[in-house]
Amino acid sequence: MDSRIITGISSMATRQVLAELAADYERLSGVKADIESVGGVDAARRVATGEAFDLVFLAADAIDKLIAAGHVAAGRVDLVHSPVAVAVKAGSPAPDIGSEEAVRQAVLAARSVSYSTGPSGTHLAKLFERWGLLAQIQGKLVQAPPGVPVGSLVARGEVELGFQQLSELMHLDGIAVVGLLPPAIAFITTFSGGLGVRGQQPEAARALLDWLASPATAAAKRRHGMEPA
Repeated sequence: MDSRIITGISSMATRQVLAELAADYERLSGVKADIESVGGVDAARRVATGEAFDLVFLAADAIDKLIAAGHVAAGRVDLVHSPVAVAVKAGSPAPDIGSEEAVRQAVLAARSVSYSTGPSGTHLAKLFERWGLLAQIQGKLVQAPPGVPVGSLVARGEVELGFQQLSELMHLDGIAVVGLLPPAIAFITTFSGGLGVRGQQPEAARALLDWLASPATAAAKRRHGMEPA
């Protein structure tokens, strides 16, 4: 293995910001980070079943579970806070999402609604249940498979209304981001990093993780729809 390459795995929500920051870090340090981005469920499974990575980037609760199970070293580092947004196909009328009731009505009115298998999807499923809508809308709910952006389904016209992390929606062609969920039902996911216990470059990985958490990376995080943690 090239001693100058750090390996990592992440969920899709942080794919683009980590790609940008990894390129920045390589220019600064000469150290290359090869970070694979897949569905968060798949990423956690691969780490838990023994695949070796120097760094693991997932939602904070997923990192905590991997730490508790001995797959990631203690000492989780929070990197970004990521909000959930709403999208429609480009050129389509934008629904009112200014209040909780407005979002509820938009879900009822939509012909189809999509959400992810990640933390935002879990939040939406609980929200639909709390609203008492699950039985009523079950037939029009489409859960995007792990690693498949909700926005891609919206762009192709397969679903009318999509919910996912803003960072996963904002760079996709063919969709319009209507806005963030209103405060009453807002959901912020903290994405964190940790050192894989089977990694081969612990010192280099720790240096990269510390840099990713530094103020030097704040502007890039904001460009990708997230706030520094």
